[in-house]
Amino acid sequence: MAPLLSHSHCPFHLFLCFILLAITCISPATSGRPQPQAIASISDQYLLPHNQARATVGVGPLSWSKNLTNLASQITSSQQQKAGCAFANLNSSPYGANQAWASYPMSPAEAVGSWVNQGKYYNHTSNTCAQGQPCGTYTQVVWRSSVELGCAQATCVSRAGGGTAAATLTLCLYNPHGNVLGQIPY
Repeated sequence: MAPLLSHSHCPFHLFLCFILLAITCISPATSGRPQPQAIASISDQYLLPHNQARATVGVGPLSWSKNLTNLASQITSSQQQKAGCAFANLNSSPYGANQAWASYPMSPAEAVGSWVNQGKYYNHTSNTCAQGQPCGTYTQVVWRSSVELGCAQATCVSRAGGGTAAATLTLCLYNPHGNVLGQIPY
């Protein structure tokens, strides 16, 4: 019986082993295991749910505005420092605004989802909200003439709670503003 590897065939077998090893190491792992997903950028965490809601009603996508983001960041930072993450009074702002507050670390998508969820109370035919139900944050999300978006969050800590996170304030600004009296969002 001949040996499995004779000395005359060793270099060839080593060459084949090296090639197989190289192919195995270089080829992507597609053996049915899920591949890690890239973490979405902060802007995408806001833009994607906004633009999905807008696409649902046939409205074009928003684009990310660094200027609106910087302003939203300044406002949420001020609210964090001076008002304990309370909503900002934005009545005189030239921009549209949506705010969300949670007693825990709220994700951007969760904040946007809370605004989009108000769409179930909006009646497009009559351009009204169901009686006693809010829907203005939804109509701002899908307002056709709004084309720019900038958002920021602030987390307030509880001094009594030993410095643990107690609240999250989320603010998104829209340019131009929506919710114009007498107009429909889309």
